[in-house]
Amino acid sequence: MRRYKVMLLLLFFPYAITAQVLPGFRLSRTYNEQQMIIEDSPPGTRILINAPLIGFGKDDQVLLVFYALPNGNTIEQTFGKRTKEGDDWHFNIQHIAGQTRFLRKIVRDRTIVVAYLETKQKSWPAFVASTPGSVDKVKKIVDDVSKIFSPWQPKIVLNGHSGGGRFIFSYINSVPEIPAEIERIAFLDSSYGYEDTLHGPKLLKWLKADKNKFLCTLAYNDSVVIYNGKPLVSSTGGTWYRSKMIRNYLSGEFRFSVKKKDSLQWNSALGKRIEIILKTNPAGRIYHTEQVEFNGFIHSMLSGTRLENKGYRYFGPRVYSGYISDSILIPIRRLNIPPRDQGSVTGSEFIKRVADLPLNEREEEIYKTLSAGNVPDFLRKMVTLTTEFPDSAGVLHKVTFEVMPDYLSVGSDSDFCRIPMNPYTAQRLASEFGASMITSKLSDFLYQEAEVKLNPYNYIPVGNENELVTKFREHNSRIEAQLKEAGGYQGQLVAGIKKDVILSRRIAIQPGKVVIYGWHKPDGIPIQPVYSGHVWWYVDYSHGIRLINNQVLIDGRPCLLTDILRDPLLYTIFSDEDAPMDQVIYRRHD
Repeated sequence: MRRYKVMLLLLFFPYAITAQVLPGFRLSRTYNEQQMIIEDSPPGTRILINAPLIGFGKDDQVLLVFYALPNGNTIEQTFGKRTKEGDDWHFNIQHIAGQTRFLRKIVRDRTIVVAYLETKQKSWPAFVASTPGSVDKVKKIVDDVSKIFSPWQPKIVLNGHSGGGRFIFSYINSVPEIPAEIERIAFLDSSYGYEDTLHGPKLLKWLKADKNKFLCTLAYNDSVVIYNGKPLVSSTGGTWYRSKMIRNYLSGEFRFSVKKKDSLQWNSALGKRIEIILKTNPAGRIYHTEQVEFNGFIHSMLSGTRLENKGYRYFGPRVYSGYISDSILIPIRRLNIPPRDQGSVTGSEFIKRVADLPLNEREEEIYKTLSAGNVPDFLRKMVTLTTEFPDSAGVLHKVTFEVMPDYLSVGSDSDFCRIPMNPYTAQRLASEFGASMITSKLSDFLYQEAEVKLNPYNYIPVGNENELVTKFREHNSRIEAQLKEAGGYQGQLVAGIKKDVILSRRIAIQPGKVVIYGWHKPDGIPIQPVYSGHVWWYVDYSHGIRLINNQVLIDGRPCLLTDILRDPLLYTIFSDEDAPMDQVIYRRHD
């Protein structure tokens, strides 16, 4: 279904030959873009990655921009849209999406990708102050998002407005020296946290490293602003003062020229690779957002290049108005499965490692390897399904959700094993990944929608053989042979091969039990009705863990599946039981 939609889009896309939907990304309906949402990785953060649909060929160069949000703003508000009566004014002050689209039209030798960085507190200074190890977490964000684009060896831009500058300074604090792949650093009225001793030497060394390093700082005289009868900033705390500190520190090594035009003072050095633009403020006005709105993001990306002030003017009229969309479409968040380390064991190697371990040790090893990201790539490419399900009043709702195409497995694409586990291990993993287990209703629906339906293959019980890891491996090999015979391939939605460990009201009613269902036959009837007779630690070869993204869309609104299952009106959207669930996760009772 998803591939068909992509192919249909590309038929009408003028650059169909080079168009590419990246793994984990979702198509946007506007401006031929693709997007990915990452939530709570690290906890308390939310990231939107916006990329064009073209520009990811083997010879293309990616310019990856980390844009740290200003205080009090959401990703949606920073992204921007055409406002109508009743809309929050924040949607109309930055328009980073519109400015990015303008840049993509004139920058022809780079593929510009923007990662919007938000915190739960809507403030990077608050996040840094309240989060233990925040500096390392900031670095991890840059490293993890960069890995997504590693095939293109991306050059990186650190950019941010207002409190977003704290993200940039935290990153600088996290490294012994600024890495070579950082090509540009830009402070859009966000230099509040600058300190000579902490940041000056690193910036200086970085700028001297080669001729492809750019520093742009935009600020206005906030020191003269009186707001509600009090100074807006302290005499040394505003961006006017801190930006001058940056200039004064760097002037010890580089010769600056000063040019005044209208209300702007342009301080530049190194052939404009360093630009510190200061806006005078005799009237004592607040120009905080205007510095971004009036082409500030565009200028922060082009300063010191041949495209500086070409087709636009900093602090001039908006040149990106034609690139502002009417609405904002944010996709379902990505599962937080860590990238697979190339040194991870294969499925075969893992099976050998755990074959003779006691149950509790085996489960711990399963948890450790999967939580570390030892998951095949094809399972990360979630299948998106859209349908209509009724609530308990019979009202139909449009529902969109993402599921793994197959059952949770250990290893690589070329060597993996579908791995049964107890419900508590599965729940630990689901919670960490931002996922959930499915329900019996969803198990039936997935069988109905599956691209490949395989006949269940069962083993007659002989002693406890069906509970042994050797049987897990044997069953996995049998499934792979069936898939090959059917002409199927990894990444397709596959069903009929395992019983599902499911969520059910019985979890609360019968604590300490595992609830299983499914293993559908070709006629669509499951071999296993809903069953909760096994103790929680019982696992055999037939059990499988099919994860669903816990964030779903109900009538276009993001919700949590686990919240919906508790709701007395909406629970029937995902459940065929006769009441909402009191408990939507497996909790240990032993």
